[in-house]
Amino acid sequence: MKLATISISILFLFFSCSKQKKNQKSQEDFCAKIHEKSHKGLSEYFDKYSENLQNKTAVQVLEDGGGSLITRAWFTQNAQKSIDIQYFIFSTDNVGLIACDYLVRAADRGVKVRLLVDDMMVDSELEDILTMDSHPNIEIKVYNPGVNLGKNIIKKLGKFAFDFKDANLRMHNKTFIVDGKVGITGGRNIADEYFDYDHEYNFRDRDVLLLGKGVTDMQNSFIDFWENKNSVAVSEITDKKVEYKPGIFEKLHQYACNPENFWPQVRIQLDQFQDSFDKIIKDSTLVWVKEVEFISDFPGKNHFKKGLGGGGNTTKALIDLINNAQKSVDIQTPYLITTAIGKKVFADAVKRGVKVRILTNSLASTDNLEAFSGYQRDRKELLATGVQVYEFRPDAKERFKMMTGAYQKKVNFTPVFGLHAKSMVIDDSISVVGTFNLDPRSANLNTECFAIIHDKSVSKGIKQNFETDFLPENSWHTTTKFNPDHLVDMSKRIKVKTRRVVPKSIL
Repeated sequence: MKLATISISILFLFFSCSKQKKNQKSQEDFCAKIHEKSHKGLSEYFDKYSENLQNKTAVQVLEDGGGSLITRAWFTQNAQKSIDIQYFIFSTDNVGLIACDYLVRAADRGVKVRLLVDDMMVDSELEDILTMDSHPNIEIKVYNPGVNLGKNIIKKLGKFAFDFKDANLRMHNKTFIVDGKVGITGGRNIADEYFDYDHEYNFRDRDVLLLGKGVTDMQNSFIDFWENKNSVAVSEITDKKVEYKPGIFEKLHQYACNPENFWPQVRIQLDQFQDSFDKIIKDSTLVWVKEVEFISDFPGKNHFKKGLGGGGNTTKALIDLINNAQKSVDIQTPYLITTAIGKKVFADAVKRGVKVRILTNSLASTDNLEAFSGYQRDRKELLATGVQVYEFRPDAKERFKMMTGAYQKKVNFTPVFGLHAKSMVIDDSISVVGTFNLDPRSANLNTECFAIIHDKSVSKGIKQNFETDFLPENSWHTTTKFNPDHLVDMSKRIKVKTRRVVPKSIL
């Protein structure tokens, strides 16, 4: 009897292992089928629109995370020459590993991939980055190294203690450029929570897709950063070495092909995206615009200036836009800490009769207690300028519409929603989408970038989403007599109070 039980157990184990191997083989076959499908390449799609693309910029606003992820993946699959990527945060979580898988597969086809990441917020092991960098067609550089990768805790703390300003000069730009023809910029970093894949907390964010003329300045900005002395090859910041060899990315491919990590239905949507691209490029969701500006700070912003001030290209451009507003300025920013100059700019606009509304995170929805402490200290003075302030709800009803990612369709609950979009609409005719937070860090320390789109149709679409976010079911209207801080548990309120020791100038 005992022998029979053991035999049954061995038989069960054999069939389980066989089934597991069969499933894994099935996953890999499905994955390979999607990746190996013959793609036209961007030139074949764009040739018929060559005249328009030379003189205009096609614009599509990417509101939901799932759609923004699929758009990046599809253009990666169809890249023919180059993919240039610049991000503040690049995590090796679910989304990050899937992104790496797509980049490796593009590099395997001969596409040249250049990846520039800021040192402070790289959430990856150095060996993983070196492994990616070992690919003959992939180059990785790190902006302003010395505070994270390749450093022990003592050296990291020493950097902040003895070279505080330089340690805080970060690259916050976010650009994704394919073949010099396609560009995406906006608030999203590469991590689960920016694409609706996080289990507990996701962001309401916004990107903009640009095709054609407007991408040229974005490409030039990337080259400026890539060739700047602040951008250092990852191989130069460590003595560790990883040698490229066949099969080095096999585990990465297996991970990305596992339906638990990137569901087959998402890959099917991606496959269908290719078939519908001609329709999309003609559709009203893609607007042909005569004037699109891409504004970026220079690398090393304010490095040689004394103190923590100085402004930059992006700061000046935003101030000019608000100073020239005639009727309305609507803003979304996750972190809201205004300087004396900022409050004066808003006060002057209100005095001219301009209606100014700002949506930011509430204490309940924020992911950054330090930034919220700065806003909390500043809130009464800002309201005194006449600006209308709204604070985002963590249970915003809008999240059920915006969180369209595959994970959200699978689970029976909706994670907390926080605001991360950095956008502005001026006079219902000019819109700004990019990386700039309304805080001293974006104004003076971080390099930032954004697209300025001079088009009423695009502005109308973004404004409609603003109006939805301003609704009571999505945000609280904060006044001199009411704010929603008391709706948060005592422990979080105490934590934000303790952050007041941090100077507002570095928030």
